[in-house]
Amino acid sequence: MSYLFRRILLLRSPSPVFSQGFSESPLKSLRYLSTSSEIVSSPTSAPLASNAVQLKNKRKDVFSFFENHGFSESQISDLDKRYPQILSANPEKTLLPKLLFFQSKGLSSPEVTKLVCSFPRVFIGSLNKRIIPNFNYIQAVLGSEEKTLAAIKRFARILAGDLRLSVGPNIESLKQFGVPDSNILKYLQYQPRRFLTNSIRFKETVERATEMGFNPQQMQFVVAAKVLQEITKSTWDKKVEVYRKWGLSEEEIRLIFRKNPRCMTFSEDKINDTIDFFVNKIGWESSFIARRPTLITYSLKKRILPRGYVYQVLQSKGLIKKHENLVSFFESPENSFIEKFINPQKEQIPGLLELYKQKLMDSRK
Repeated sequence: MSYLFRRILLLRSPSPVFSQGFSESPLKSLRYLSTSSEIVSSPTSAPLASNAVQLKNKRKDVFSFFENHGFSESQISDLDKRYPQILSANPEKTLLPKLLFFQSKGLSSPEVTKLVCSFPRVFIGSLNKRIIPNFNYIQAVLGSEEKTLAAIKRFARILAGDLRLSVGPNIESLKQFGVPDSNILKYLQYQPRRFLTNSIRFKETVERATEMGFNPQQMQFVVAAKVLQEITKSTWDKKVEVYRKWGLSEEEIRLIFRKNPRCMTFSEDKINDTIDFFVNKIGWESSFIARRPTLITYSLKKRILPRGYVYQVLQSKGLIKKHENLVSFFESPENSFIEKFINPQKEQIPGLLELYKQKLMDSRK
């Protein structure tokens, strides 16, 4: 049995501090009930009026609870719109124990606020039957509380559902295809939402990554699997068609994906406009771009166009040759780019740095 799965089996039982049974069934939303003064007197109006007053008071109590624990008025209003049941919850029995639980795990008040706002249902679900078991499960897999909190902050929804039935089978699929435990753990920590995918569909995407030539031993394999999960077949076909439009073969398109799977996550317009610039403005062959697919991942406005302008100026002055220093030119960090390609030309092209910075300013408008 692998080290990863020994950890899964050694799940801790819920902490006694958070093992009391709380009644957490939310009341049905009655957000716009009339006040007692607006209900017509009748033999049945008194109970209705009493219920309306009780609900109004409960909502005030919940509102005060959130205010007292660092939530702004706009955040509370947003919670009410997105998940109104939360303002019908019992502050002391339903909300407070969960808040204390997350604080006991090291989350600050702002972090708890952000977590609840990202996924309000986390404060309605059962603490002892869902939140604590899921927290313990993730911690058993990842091996530390710190990594568990990082995963939860990235995707709070992972605290919902039964992770043994959702995450477990998907971890097993990755293991069956030979993905190392270390890569599985990184994938779960940084992309927890991907593990909540239907296990059949998850396995299909892992199989596709294998068929497309990715090595399960490398991290690029799980990156490819992630991309294949995100893209439907029809969307994939549309993007393939854009690449094909520029004369790229099926093998070249596969090469692009193998080298940088993110190249299939951009919109058709982004892909088309980027290749168009390099082919028609810079004068490169589309097949050359296929060998350097990272170029497609850069922002057209914030990097490619401003640096492309400098490239054209340098080439027109005979200060740089076609394809020369291509990788460094577009891929180097900002300071390195200026140091390598602009500062050495101060005498030959006065004002080049100012022109470049102006292009950057224009891109932000």
